[in-house]
Amino acid sequence: MSARKEPGPRIDQRFAGFRLRLGGSRIHRLGVFAAESIPPRRKVIEYTGERITWKESLRRFTKAMERRSKPLLYLFRIDARWVLDGSVGGSGAEYINHCCEPNLRAFVENGHILYKSCRRIAAGEELTVDYQFPRNGPRMICRCAAKNCRGTINLK
Repeated sequence: MSARKEPGPRIDQRFAGFRLRLGGSRIHRLGVFAAESIPPRRKVIEYTGERITWKESLRRFTKAMERRSKPLLYLFRIDARWVLDGSVGGSGAEYINHCCEPNLRAFVENGHILYKSCRRIAAGEELTVDYQFPRNGPRMICRCAAKNCRGTINLK
């Protein structure tokens, strides 16, 4: 009897409006790329994951910080009470990296987080979104290298 191999990072195309692929990113390790041209103002992918309370997300964040100095968390706030943890049941959208000049925007619609294109996205282009971390939160260095990079993932 062989051991069952856990699936690695992937894009769940059921939640994507266009063909997408994972690949090495110059921004941060792994990124999501358009496998075809994407017109502006279109749903590209839904961010999915385990729906947890804000309190539970803080517990997970604290636990992750205790384990390593730079935790990789995939938490996305829906509203004041709910958060999606993309590391559990994620669609692959959790691998979309931050950029100060993004080609996607996040929208919350009926409790769902949707990434929509801000402009035409060429096939092969990395998909990015502005994470807009709070000004008063821990400062996180930005590596997007965009022309108007803020130097931080946090809002200024």
